Amino acid sequence: MLQYGSLEAAELALGRNLTLPEKLWYSYSAEKSDYYLYNHNCLFLFLVFSLVPLPCVLVELFWFNNMNKFKLQPRIRRSFSELFKCYKDVILNKFILVAVPLIAVSFPALKWVRIRYPTSLPLPSKWEVISQLVVYFLIEDYGHYWIHRLLHTKWGFENIHYMHHEYEAPIGFAAPYAHWAEILILGIPTYLGPAIVPCHMVTLWLWTALRQAEAIETHSGFDFPWSPTKFIPFYGGAEYHDYHHFVGGQSQSNFASVFTYCDYIYGTDKGYRHHKRVVQNVSSHVYMQLKILHFILRTRSTGNEQNGSG
Repeated sequence: MLQYGSLEAAELALGRNLTLPEKLWYSYSAEKSDYYLYNHNCLFLFLVFSLVPLPCVLVELFWFNNMNKFKLQPRIRRSFSELFKCYKDVILNKFILVAVPLIAVSFPALKWVRIRYPTSLPLPSKWEVISQLVVYFLIEDYGHYWIHRLLHTKWGFENIHYMHHEYEAPIGFAAPYAHWAEILILGIPTYLGPAIVPCHMVTLWLWTALRQAEAIETHSGFDFPWSPTKFIPFYGGAEYHDYHHFVGGQSQSNFASVFTYCDYIYGTDKGYRHHKRVVQNVSSHVYMQLKILHFILRTRSTGNEQNGSG
């Protein structure tokens, strides 16, 4: 809830005119409690989870034959019933029963330990938002890496992480498909960054949406060359994480959630890199064989034409 009684009072206190985003923020949030605004995270999680996977879902259902060259595991194609079952399971069992209550009770807990997410004016600058998001992604990635490795121990996988690996060929809707304990545990590195470096409520909303969107993209099952994430340094992406699911419970590779540097530093990408070399060698061999076959066929065709003309 804002401390200013009017737009004019806000401009007088700041000593300048409000920007358009600040005026919109004032109009929306002036009389809403901080707790109410904080719980908007539930809405953003729901919207991102419901909408972001849809392009890949449409490709899977209607344009698979034209786009299967971008499918990382093309032998597996999901039906509408399979996709909807995953969506329904996540909404009912993970979102409503776990995520929403967790968000609802976390605000009083954060307030108790004196962690605040300001809702006041002015809004943060774009560089402040970007720098905080970069810090949050780095903290989340490092914490997720180590928790994920622990979940791949014998006890961790058999009792908790097995559920997430039910999807050997991942889909976007399966990004948060996991045991309730895993959702709670992996929520720690997700919100550790905002706890260490508190931000404006708008930045927290953006972080929640981007982190969920990133997880969905990583689990999409498609590797599109035009994806904007291709331009992010050290970004793992769908192809990187798909290998982890393809190997399954025995996987000791590609534990990081966002970037690749942790796996490289700690040597947990060796299996993946070996796999890439093998695939590249096989592809090169097949390509050379096809070129030779094409040359032979073209030579025979030319020879037949000459014999026919003679």
